[in-house]
Formats: sequence, C-alpha cells, structure tokens
Amino acid sequence: MTYVVTDACIRCKYMDCVEVCPVDCFYEGENMLVINPSECIDCGVCEPECPAEAILPDTENGLEKWLELNTTFSAQWPNVTRKLDQTPPDADAMKGVENKYEQFFSPEPGKGD
Repeated sequence: MTYVVTDACIRCKYMDCVEVCPVDCFYEGENMLVINPSECIDCGVCEPECPAEAILPDTENGLEKWLELNTTFSAQWPNVTRKLDQTPPDADAMKGVENKYEQFFSPEPGKGD
C-alpha cells in the first residue's frame, strides 16, 4: 500500500503534508503535489494533515488513475521537503471544486526546495 495525492490538491497545494512526511516523498508541480509511491512508507501521517482531503490510501477503489499520475510526475517534478509559502490565494475557494484535473491540472514542475 501507498498513499496518493488526488485532484483535490490542484490549486490548493497547502503543503501541510510535506511538513510531517518522515521520508520526504512529496514532489511539487506547478499547482499540486504528488507522492512517489516507491518512497512512501505507508505511515499515513500526511493524510489527516491535508486541509483539502486530497491524500488517500491507494487501497481505496478507483484510485488507479491517481497512483499512475503520482508515479509519473514524482519522477519528473522536483522534490519538496518543507512547507513553502506557495499556497494559491484562492486555495480555500478551490476546496471541493469538482473535476479539477480536467479543468486546471498543469504538468509543469514546481520549484521544489
């Protein structure tokens, strides 16, 4: 099992999860984060820290797409190991918005740290 970041993170990117990750398995895109599944130790400390409720265990049904996306982009985006001040100003307004992947996903990398 591993944890994955879903589209609920898109345009929220609070980064609270990064602060608590003991193995630094988060990678930063322009408008979301992903987890490298092969680095994740399944500790689960990141899940309750996410204000957008974007982090889920890959054992939940229907997360195959997100496991693939996390695997792909964690290999392309820079690692982020600390909470950066990059939360979008409209993050709270974007919580709970449907179909964020189709509307807002960007494959561009973030800056990392």
